[in-house]
Amino acid sequence: MHSDTITPADDTWQAQALCAQTGPDFFFPEPGSSVREAKRICAMCELRPACLQYALAHDERFGVWGGLSEKERLALRRTAR
Repeated sequence: MHSDTITPADDTWQAQALCAQTGPDFFFPEPGSSVREAKRICAMCELRPACLQYALAHDERFGVWGGLSEKERLALRRTAR
């Protein structure tokens, strides 16, 4: 997976991301719930690459970050090694 990375020097991008406007329920669903809606929102967000880079750099283990679920980020980390 290749993504162009736009990462501001600080975390102000988080307030501008679409997820900040929708609330955490989509992005941190109950176990076994669908993440389809979160991924749809992420796909429309121009800050998705910065979000994914942040999640990988900070080892975020829960929720949807940068359009990827926990399992998808884990797989990405494993293939990056």
